Amino acid sequence: MNAPSNDARGDLRPDDEPPTLDDGSQNKGEAEASGSLWHDAWRRLAKNRLAVFGAGVLALLTLACVFGPLFSSYRYDAQDLMLGASAPSAAHWLGTDTLGRDLFVRLLVGGRISLGVGLCATLVALVIGVVYGAVAGFAGGRVDTLMMRIVDIMYALPFTIFVILLMVFFGRNIVLLFVAIGAVEWLTMARIVRDQILSLKKMEFIEAAQVLGLGRRRILFRHMIPNALGPIIVYTTLTIPAVMLLEAFLSFLGLGVQPPLSSWGVLIKDGAEKMEEFWWLLFFPGGLFSLTLFSLNFLGDGLRDALDIRSAKD
Repeated sequence: MNAPSNDARGDLRPDDEPPTLDDGSQNKGEAEASGSLWHDAWRRLAKNRLAVFGAGVLALLTLACVFGPLFSSYRYDAQDLMLGASAPSAAHWLGTDTLGRDLFVRLLVGGRISLGVGLCATLVALVIGVVYGAVAGFAGGRVDTLMMRIVDIMYALPFTIFVILLMVFFGRNIVLLFVAIGAVEWLTMARIVRDQILSLKKMEFIEAAQVLGLGRRRILFRHMIPNALGPIIVYTTLTIPAVMLLEAFLSFLGLGVQPPLSSWGVLIKDGAEKMEEFWWLLFFPGGLFSLTLFSLNFLGDGLRDALDIRSAKD
């Protein structure tokens, strides 16, 4: 009796293709892979002691600055001219300034301003920079060239003169400070995002999305920008300390927060003028500001390592 043929047994021939998964299975697999990548990134971040330390310090500082003044018996603008500048004591833990104002409360209120400026201005830079850089990189050609030349021109503008001009036309206020800093910091973000989009345009999954007929807007905002989130998140954490330094620089020049409000930059400026007589006026604001910057940089470095695909493969 003859043996049944391969076709009769239903065996696959060598040139037959294996069965493919349906779209639902593919989407599920992609979602699981994406979740696994973020889980691995979180695990690597948790193992980085400096990053965890930085995140913990930032959380404690934020809570102290937001809620601390509410439980204090002193106001940040309450003056006691008879007391004057006094060293740290049981009544005033960090001492008082030359107008008799409690330095501890002014530090916490100043932290609200400095951290608020850092977060809000970084958010402005994030939104503008991500959208601008993504559109430039995805459009390519002359549109990309024109948009990047605009960025180069804005880079050439002196930042201090730009802020002074804004204040001449619109006056001094805290909102203007957000706008001035955010209007400068988005430039670097735009360049970073543009480079990421240019790299992603060459990937196979983007070409597949174009072949399937997906709209350009959907490809850009649903597929390309989410895949560039790693570098965006890392640069965002590094932008916050840079923005805080800019605010401190402007306040040091007298162009930032105006009295009776305070920021860490204002307190450092006042302390630098009186450091020979009253050391605590510079030591505590400068130390707290430095601790915050170190914590932000530790967290940024930890996020960079955790989101680095190459380190994930090691």
